[in-house]
Amino acid sequence: MSDDFEILLTNDDGIDSTGIRTLYDALSEHANVTVVAPAGDRSACGRSISHEVEVDDHELGYAVHGTPADCVVAGLAELGPFPDLVVAGCNKGANLGEYVLGRSGTISAAVEAAFFDVPAIATSLYVPVDDTPFEDVEITAEDYAEATRVTTYLAERALEAGVFEHAAYLNVNVPLPDGEPAPLEITRPSKRYEMDAERDGAHVTLHDRVWDEMTPDALPDPPGTDRRAVVEGKVSVSPLTAPHSTNHHEALDALADDYDGVRLE
Repeated sequence: MSDDFEILLTNDDGIDSTGIRTLYDALSEHANVTVVAPAGDRSACGRSISHEVEVDDHELGYAVHGTPADCVVAGLAELGPFPDLVVAGCNKGANLGEYVLGRSGTISAAVEAAFFDVPAIATSLYVPVDDTPFEDVEITAEDYAEATRVTTYLAERALEAGVFEHAAYLNVNVPLPDGEPAPLEITRPSKRYEMDAERDGAHVTLHDRVWDEMTPDALPDPPGTDRRAVVEGKVSVSPLTAPHSTNHHEALDALADDYDGVRLE
């Protein structure tokens, strides 16, 4: 990267979060970084989009009163110089598995960039929790050291290496630093899905059981998946595509051929 290399930086935790500040500081040493990020926490909002949003000037760039997808559209189309790369993160909390891809605001920012034909990196920090509620876990700038290291490394090298000729974006999940640099593993999203629901009168509580088994010995996810890699202390990098692809289905072709003969009763 050089001073004329442009990065649009966003997230879903909000522009004042520690994760985006640490990435801004690291990436700004190598490139021109424009921040366009939500004014507040918009976690798990997916690719929700707004018709109109307010924008405030911020010391890092622009605070948008909207979603990460809003930020990417506004940043690419209006607020900043058109970038060479979009970076989303660093998110407090991992974004692992196929079922998360459409739910995460961090991932959705990268997907939005893909529709503009801009390569993107989405970076998230895996934060193990025991009995402490996730929102009460304190994460410092030092805890993002591995995340900033790998994101800067990929931002510097992935484009020139031709990575984005085959992938629209990279979903990066990083363990907390333990004193030694973590190895990097190229992974695929886990297919594991364990959502359920429980009714109590007028309320239904949704439970994500995936997080109940997150130790290397108990983890059912197979080798090569993003969840297993990060639980084993590795940096997980999943190269992913967007827009979604379609497959040829002979059964649907047959239904289409028969459709003209169907009459409404």
